[in-house]
Amino acid sequence: MKPIRFVTTAFATAALSLPLAAVPATADPSSDHQAAPHSNARFDRLRWAAPEGFVIGTAVAGGGHHVDQDYPDPFTSDRRYRKILARQFSSVSPENQMKWEYIHPERDRYDFETADAIVDFAERNDQVVRGHTLLWHSQNPAWLEEGDFSDEELRAILHDHITTVVGRYSGRIQQWDVANEIFDEQGDLRTEDNIWIRELGPGIIADAFRWTHEADPQAELFFNDYGVEGVNAKSDAYYALAQDLLAQDVPVHGFSTQAHLSLRYGFPSDLEENLRRFDELGLATAVTELDVRMDVPESGQPTDAQMDRQADYYRRALSACLEVEGCDSFTIWGFTDKYSWVPVFFEGEGSATVMTDDYTRKPSFFALQSPLKDAQRR
Repeated sequence: MKPIRFVTTAFATAALSLPLAAVPATADPSSDHQAAPHSNARFDRLRWAAPEGFVIGTAVAGGGHHVDQDYPDPFTSDRRYRKILARQFSSVSPENQMKWEYIHPERDRYDFETADAIVDFAERNDQVVRGHTLLWHSQNPAWLEEGDFSDEELRAILHDHITTVVGRYSGRIQQWDVANEIFDEQGDLRTEDNIWIRELGPGIIADAFRWTHEADPQAELFFNDYGVEGVNAKSDAYYALAQDLLAQDVPVHGFSTQAHLSLRYGFPSDLEENLRRFDELGLATAVTELDVRMDVPESGQPTDAQMDRQADYYRRALSACLEVEGCDSFTIWGFTDKYSWVPVFFEGEGSATVMTDDYTRKPSFFALQSPLKDAQRR
């Protein structure tokens, strides 16, 4: 096998190097549109409104499906986007830039360019990073899914990937989504569409956690999934698996719910209850990918009622996390509709984030700001 090559080319263009500089904490908050009435510069930013030890994060748009959109890569091309990213958030999650198809496009080649830039950006702006993701059934490269590998080869490929990627950022990434979406809606393991579980059996899940911990003993290691906001068959399956792995001393540290919500459905009122039961197992908990999509009217403008209901969903999700002692990481999946994944994957739905295309703050933004302020003042 050819030796593995690493793509680590630095961003060399002058247009990029200047905007990626750290943003001073005293920068003018009006640059990302209106502030809350009578707010000061500190509380005007979500990251400063948050209580000590609680990180408020967002996905860093780019990679993956964004390659096919009619705009340049957001993180590398949009200076205003990066300024708001730095000012408002204390945690960042690569939306696609650390997924297999993007960071490991060929068997003998890794592409770390954009992932490196995100981690460097976070460090310059005093932000933590959530790594996303290591073992998943989706967004794998064709060479992996279509390859003819023995079990030993496949196991070695996963071990090498985890060791290489996690090891590269050892000590620089706070949390990793190690096993992502491993159960279906009935609470059964994805034994058909997850190449790792299908070919290597369920034991590979424990191995992935062990290998990740070996590569970075400081990082917190998570299960992560959608549709597990409440107590249901899927979250029950994670609860049972977590108990089993903890009994085996597997280094599982957390359980997180993505929380991709829609106004088509009611808010998961048992979110706090569900997070709390994992907390009582001794696991950290987190909300990792919150957005609230809606059916967009023909005018393209959501109604006031839609905006108010969306804001209520954001507020209730954050409040549920804040009420659980071990839930100290809360991430929205993008902050501007300009680069949201939702319209690409959910026909007729959109307006899912807390800012419009031109970065005007919606009621949902202030619905996050208010509970953070209240929690800080307790």
